Amino acid sequence: MKILVTGGTGYIGSHTVVELQQQGHQVVIVDNLSNSRGEVIDAIAKITGIKPEFYQFDLTDAEKSKQFFKSQPDIDAIIHFAAYKAVGESMAEPLMYYRNNLDSLINILQGMKDNGISRIVFSSSCTVYGQPDELPVKETSPVKEAWSPYGNTKQMSEQILKFACDAYALQVIALRYFNPVGAHESAQIGELPMGVPNNLVPYITQTAIGIRPRLMVFGNDYSTPDGTPVRDYLHVVDLAKAHVTAVERLQTEAQKMPYEVFNLGTGTGYSVLEVIRAFERVSGLKLNFKITARRPGDIEKVWADTSFANSELGWKAVYGLDDMMRSAWKWEQALMQQKLPGRY
Repeated sequence: MKILVTGGTGYIGSHTVVELQQQGHQVVIVDNLSNSRGEVIDAIAKITGIKPEFYQFDLTDAEKSKQFFKSQPDIDAIIHFAAYKAVGESMAEPLMYYRNNLDSLINILQGMKDNGISRIVFSSSCTVYGQPDELPVKETSPVKEAWSPYGNTKQMSEQILKFACDAYALQVIALRYFNPVGAHESAQIGELPMGVPNNLVPYITQTAIGIRPRLMVFGNDYSTPDGTPVRDYLHVVDLAKAHVTAVERLQTEAQKMPYEVFNLGTGTGYSVLEVIRAFERVSGLKLNFKITARRPGDIEKVWADTSFANSELGWKAVYGLDDMMRSAWKWEQALMQQKLPGRY
């Protein structure tokens, strides 16, 4: 298939492009490079031997989006990643999140409607569940009031997709994933946040390598085994493979319903302190960290029931926490060799 990957130079997007190309699909990337680097295109080419087609523009620009879709009449499916994604930042800048995350989706759906594209895989999030009443979280668990504007944009996006699916006869798969971490085994691509990381693992690796003086652990008074928040961490390569499986499910018309939802995780919750200890174990380093106050928007604990994705989607995570930390550290060390401006 010819697949449009929005946000394809980003963290999850770039890993998905690699997996798509390795399965023989043709990829077109659209990304505004607001939170990624153009050099990722060359890194993808080094891994796969194929340089994906790349267009740099902002999908919130309705006219540019319209012209792009007109120029690409043979797109078979879309995987939509392009969005702002930091819970903390969304609490401080909610309007920025609503504009970016919703306008881009609406412009993509308009492009699909106008150009006869019917298949889309949407990058959703476990944040749609808020703080669940029961764990692990199933796809049938209630979507509760969002704890952050970021989570709310994912809820709203899913609602928009459901109505568009009914109105325009679309085939939609929403993948609600938990906490992607780690990097490609080649250390050519990985998580590279612009500025101070909002996510735990890049903050861990940047602290270990000396970019950050200390890691802050936000809260140790939660109702969890060690008092720190618990999340379901998922290797980004496992996650990327799930997107390939999902888009091929659309291609083969294997869906049971026009709109489907799958939880993607390992099914195991790890606390912040457990993640820190895993990193220390695989790196042989002692991490400098400090317990501080809770962070607004953070929920206490969440992990996935993955049985539906395992049985119906035919996907299962294979990498463990140590694998995730080992690959993240290898990636951070590779970045150190590049001496990127503003990092060291």
